[in-house]
Amino acid sequence: MHYDIVSFDLDGTLVDTASEIAEAANRALESHGIARRPASEVTALIGAGTRELMIKLLGRVMIEQPHLAERVRPDQVLASMDEHYALTTGTSSVPYPGAREALRLLKAAGVKLACVTNKEQRHAERLLRAHRLWDQFDLLIGGDSLSVKKPDPGVLRHVVKQLGGHADRCGHVGDSRIDVEAARNAGVTAWAVPYGYNAGQPIEDARPARLFRSLDELAHFVIAGRSCAPDGSPAAKHLSSSS
Repeated sequence: MHYDIVSFDLDGTLVDTASEIAEAANRALESHGIARRPASEVTALIGAGTRELMIKLLGRVMIEQPHLAERVRPDQVLASMDEHYALTTGTSSVPYPGAREALRLLKAAGVKLACVTNKEQRHAERLLRAHRLWDQFDLLIGGDSLSVKKPDPGVLRHVVKQLGGHADRCGHVGDSRIDVEAARNAGVTAWAVPYGYNAGQPIEDARPARLFRSLDELAHFVIAGRSCAPDGSPAAKHLSSSS
């Protein structure tokens, strides 16, 4: 199959960000007199953006400690999360093995690249710049870039339109059911990687079209497909004939 566009999720797919997101969330809680939560609990909430993560986390805190509702204002905690995440971004996160090389290979092969995340755009850009991944992408879509976010079909349809391609020649790769559903809803190929978060559930359960062990493996798969004709057969080489 010939793919012209590849779209990547960010957290849990390109970069392992769980530790610094958990640290920012816990600093935000502590700044309002709330005890820290286990990093594993915060990690399980990654996927819908930092705002939604904190809303869910606060909901759990309030259920366990209802007396906090009298003095804790959710909007102030959300503002604190925004401030602390700006400080922790890029401090403990690391790109997954092969991520940088995969992006370079695909870009060199002429594939249009998009990063599509539910993380707020300002945080996503800061993270990509911190790990020197920013320049590899033709397009960045954050969770607040459009009126909808993954898994709404409008997100990846927007990517295809912006990059001048066709849905049947676009693949999206992520680590979560949200990503698989986003791709499937938009009519693009749904790929996944087995690492990442996905709320602690096996990504195989979401039934992606293909599971890649690494982004490097994905890059070689896409590049190999681009050397084939539209019907999947090896592309014929141009032969000049003499008269």
